[in-house]
Amino acid sequence: MPINKPYLPKNTPANELRSLGRAVKPKDAATLIIVRRDSLQPQILMGKRSAEHKFMPNKFVFPGGKVDLGDSRIRPPNDLHPSVLQRLMKGCSESRARALALAAIRETFEETGLLLGETDSLTIKTRSPQWQAFLQHGINPRLDTLNLIARAITPPYRNRRFDTRFFMVDADIIQGDVYAAPQGSGELLAMHWVSLIDAEKLDLPIITRMILKEVEQRLTSGQSPEAEGPFIYFRNGKPVIDKV
Repeated sequence: MPINKPYLPKNTPANELRSLGRAVKPKDAATLIIVRRDSLQPQILMGKRSAEHKFMPNKFVFPGGKVDLGDSRIRPPNDLHPSVLQRLMKGCSESRARALALAAIRETFEETGLLLGETDSLTIKTRSPQWQAFLQHGINPRLDTLNLIARAITPPYRNRRFDTRFFMVDADIIQGDVYAAPQGSGELLAMHWVSLIDAEKLDLPIITRMILKEVEQRLTSGQSPEAEGPFIYFRNGKPVIDKV
């Protein structure tokens, strides 16, 4: 079946479009929005995707990535808030819900070098190489401070699709110097702490720009683990905004 052409945005590169056949099944992914509150204006961490990336090259995004098999094989001492876990479980199992939250922390570590967790408990063990790199610092990931603020599924006209959960967390759970320039795998370039006003001036994906509005609202009016956020997906070629 050909793509429904009227709903293709003009700014989507041709090499990111699906040409024929069924839509690609989205892969589970997670993103972490880290908020610093130690200056006059709150700041968030963003980085630029390399021009070599096949998915959204040169765009500024929050750290994050796909769920890894090892993300479902560890259980940190500090679990998700029950309301966050319940909201995450819409459409997935309890273990998958935790894996999504853990993926956000792990991917942030890999892309930025920042360790979000705590040191007051016995370090958990795992055979996952990705998590061994994190846990060797004697820090356990901490899930209880993560808030689920949004979910978005990449449109079906794209040849790479992700079902992404967006988490928000305060920078005060970072172990080490939050002021230091983040240094990770090199997957994200030009990483820096940026105010919401300056973030809106960057070259952003459409979804990221929508999520920034949600972040701004929560920073202004406050947030709780029970607070619902936007769930953005497509139905019959048209964008739909539901609640998660």
